[in-house]
Amino acid sequence: MELRDIEIFLLLAEELHFGRTAERLRVSQARVSQAVRKQERRIGAALFERTSRSVRLTEVGRQLRDDLQPVYAGLHESLERARLAARGVTGRLRIGMMPFNLVDLHCYWKEFRSRYPQWELEIRQLGYLDPFGRLRNGDLDVLVGWLPVEERDFTVGPVLMTDPRILAVAADHELAQLTSVRLEMLADFRHAMPPDIPHYWEDGYMPFNTPRGRMIERGRPTINAEDLINEVGMGESIHGFPSHVTRHWGMPNIRWIPVPDLAALSYALVWRTEAENGPIRALADTVRELGAFRF
Repeated sequence: MELRDIEIFLLLAEELHFGRTAERLRVSQARVSQAVRKQERRIGAALFERTSRSVRLTEVGRQLRDDLQPVYAGLHESLERARLAARGVTGRLRIGMMPFNLVDLHCYWKEFRSRYPQWELEIRQLGYLDPFGRLRNGDLDVLVGWLPVEERDFTVGPVLMTDPRILAVAADHELAQLTSVRLEMLADFRHAMPPDIPHYWEDGYMPFNTPRGRMIERGRPTINAEDLINEVGMGESIHGFPSHVTRHWGMPNIRWIPVPDLAALSYALVWRTEAENGPIRALADTVRELGAFRF
């Protein structure tokens, strides 16, 4: 089974959609179908049940997926290590970013790369879907997330920045002409928020209740920043942000309003305690030496 055919099979087993699989792999749907048919002929059984409305794995397909996933992951990691070694790189540190200000945090990444050229630093902008899970399953080495983080298996490292809070509303929203808003006022409107994050972590970002005990309503969960800001721009909800987003989002249909009594957000390095290693400690030391900044 060729490596490309394994990639096609495993991605189709994840997506269960020929079009999305072809799009993610940047091949034609015909190429995806061809790869599946070739393997089904070789194995002598169907791997997928196809109808005009759905694609599902057969029992044979599920068994093949379960057998191939660890083999493919190991092969991919081996090839990646060889690629890095050829460049004189002995390790890689993958950082997932929850804040938007990639540019403002460049000072930390540039200093780390200058000090430790033997370690590759990979920065990823994350969506809102299960960032803690991505740390736990090894997809990330370090998360830059807002505090507090109170997970027993995580270590909270140094703070990179602390940022005041602002409210995003549509330009024609009834709050749009105000120069500031109070936290108590937020109970009158629906808020866009990420899905399925720990309650204490969500409450740290946007409280569930105002100081007087009124509930701050949550709307439909959003899994990425683009959907969230579009929902705000359409007037379907409002959302509290750290103030640095105004440096990176210039949108004529959005107004940014300070919320002085909503606690500032601090963002820190977070990693899985048992996965701590030399590159993680070196990054934490670099951040501590440079120090945190406030907006």
